[in-house]
Amino acid sequence: MTELRTPAVIINFKVYREVEGKKALALSKLCQDVAQASGVNIVVCPPAVELSAVVKGTKLPVMAQHVDPRDPGSATGWVTAEMVRAAGAVGTLINHSEHRLTEEAIAQVIGSCRKNGLISCVCADASETSGLLAKLGPDMIAIEPPELIGGEVSVTNARPEVVERAVAAVHRVDAGIVVLCGAGVKTGEDVKRAIELGARGVLLASGVVKAKDPRAALEDLVRYI
Repeated sequence: MTELRTPAVIINFKVYREVEGKKALALSKLCQDVAQASGVNIVVCPPAVELSAVVKGTKLPVMAQHVDPRDPGSATGWVTAEMVRAAGAVGTLINHSEHRLTEEAIAQVIGSCRKNGLISCVCADASETSGLLAKLGPDMIAIEPPELIGGEVSVTNARPEVVERAVAAVHRVDAGIVVLCGAGVKTGEDVKRAIELGARGVLLASGVVKAKDPRAALEDLVRYI
């Protein structure tokens, strides 16, 4: 597995209109500027069709948004861990609330990531789920209550106990698994609070991608790290 320095700010571009085509690389370069100026590890997750362009166009750690439980071969339209590795990415999100997988599929994808030297970041919707997913052996778990994703209130304020319980549940299984938090995270205060609650970084999307001034949003996010 490639080592990912923490605390980390992982930006999921999703498939917003703001990151279509060359705009994905433009936002990634902006993220790179802020990362270099602040010294904070910023990771980007561009759309699959822009993965290679962002890898080639920046020096940032780049992760895929999803990997399917498929081996190379006859699998039209699916994304394999081998393809993600060949594109130059360092890892992938798995089981995001917008792209859920079964437990069996999650385990298969984690195994494929491990075989290919990719970081596996599995998303969980609750602290209890976090503990169960930890048993599958991912490198990272991101706790994101789905009802708060894309909202105006961060999980760190609305439900801080979820973050604390997720960290405890995951570390009871394996203290080496990195726990991130997301859902409504938009400000430096949110990031600071997440770290105080035991997380080692954040996963967010709209707070940067759809911000009126993405650079200002990024600079605010990293100001306490």
